Amino acid sequence: QAQLIESGGGLVQAGESLRLTCVASGRAFSSDDWGWFRQAPGKEREFVATINWTGQRTTYADSVKGRFTISRDNTRNTVYLQMNDLQPEDTAVYYCNLVANPQFPWGRGTQVTVSS
Repeated sequence: QAQLIESGGGLVQAGESLRLTCVASGRAFSSDDWGWFRQAPGKEREFVATINWTGQRTTYADSVKGRFTISRDNTRNTVYLQMNDLQPEDTAVYYCNLVANPQFPWGRGTQVTVSS
């Protein structure tokens, strides 16, 4: 059964860092592009970052460019999101998933809360 488990969120102060981890199981992992997404209260889910299957090409939302870094370990079926200089506007539930359909069923996400 295809499954995503996100972890690593927490409550931090502005300027601090967190590293999110996403582990995929139940389906092929290494040949696809992956992404991180986030959803703040009352808002639509939005794109944060993507990484291609080799890990050599990444894209970022303008709001996180220069602060966040996406990476992957195909041997561990894992995608990471290093988040530095976190700001209150980064507060959201963070999810990972394939960039293209058919996607995995969405996981529960991991809550990131940044206080000012």
